[in-house]
Formats: sequence, structure tokens, C-alpha cells
Amino acid sequence: MKKQRIILSLLLFLLCAGAGFLCFSASRTVTAIHQELSEKILRFHILANSDSDEDQALKLTVKAAVLHYIEENLPEDSGLEETKAFLKTHKTEIQKTAEAVIEKEGFDYPVSLFLEPWYFPTKVYGDLTFPCGTYEAFRIVIGDGAGKNWWCVLYPSLCFVDAAWGVVPEESKEELRTILDEDTYAALQTEDRSASDTSDSSPKEIRVRFRLIEWLEGLF
Repeated sequence: MKKQRIILSLLLFLLCAGAGFLCFSASRTVTAIHQELSEKILRFHILANSDSDEDQALKLTVKAAVLHYIEENLPEDSGLEETKAFLKTHKTEIQKTAEAVIEKEGFDYPVSLFLEPWYFPTKVYGDLTFPCGTYEAFRIVIGDGAGKNWWCVLYPSLCFVDAAWGVVPEESKEELRTILDEDTYAALQTEDRSASDTSDSSPKEIRVRFRLIEWLEGLF
């Protein structure tokens, strides 16, 4: 019996040690990817008043109107800082755009706008996977903001494409590729690489790490 306890203890130790090494390795990789992304992209985040069908539909209508305003008025070739400056200087106009839609649809919800750091879980946008972490985001909260959210990448301009079919157009992904390190961009790819790719870490492996880190964070 004593011998069995020793063996069991040893196995548990090895399991914990292996898990610890895996967590350290995954954490270091995901942290590096998230750090670069958080410094180079700007996310757009809109929350509905509630999860009712009416409020969710309103959220999407407001989203469409706001993104249309931004697309029509944001100067072409605006970089990250120029995009943030535009959002700050046009905050009143954007808020009025959202409020006009809400009133037109027969609601009287207040609207709050923020440009601030915000935590996001691991998210898939089309065929790109973004790791969990804190990102700077332009956020719109409708009413109580208690409903499901909608998000996209505002800079570079992935918000102006439809990823509903599961694939972001190559032209839009190229915008993202130009501002990221090659390995970081490759890690975001949802599809598997070809067999000829000999890199140490495939996108699938890194996506598992994204989810693992998110799960571990939930334990503490």
C-alpha cells in the first residue's frame, strides 16, 4: 500500500510539473501575441440593452449606422493614432448618429461612448482568431448594456467587411498582415497551414493555447 502511494504521488507530481511547463510555455506565447496585437489594433464593441429580439435587432441597426458614418468620414489611409483622434473629435456626431437610429426605431435608450482598454475573451472573426486579453476599444453601450455584444476590428478596417460567411476577404486580411509580425499574423489564422510549412507551432496549436490560457484564467 505504501509503495502504491509513493507511485501515485510521483505520478501526480509529474502531471503537475508537465501541466506547469505547458502553462508557462502557452502563457509566454499567447502573451507575446496579445501584446503585439493590443499595441497595433483598435477594436469596436457595441452592447445591446438586453437580449430581447428587438434590442438585438436595434444593436445591429445602430452598428450599421455608426460604421457607415465612420467609413464615410474617416480619412483614407488613417493610421491607428489618426483613427483614435477621429473618434475623439467626432464623438458627438457618432453619438447623435446612434441616438437618431434609436429614436427612429421607437426606443428612448441612452447611449454611452467610450474609447478605453477593455477585456475580451478569445474571439473568432471570420477565419481569424484573436486571443483573450485587454485591448483598446471604441465601445458603444445602448441602454443598460446587458445584452449580447457585437465586435470587430476597427483598425485596420476589418469592420467594413462581412465576415458572416466565415472568411475575411484577402484584401482586408492583407491590411492586418502589413502591421503585424509574420509569426503573429500566422497565429491568427483559423485554417490549418499546408503540410509544406515546417514552423514549430501551427495556428491550430496556438489556438489551443489561446483557449487554454483563457480557461486557466477562469480558475483564479
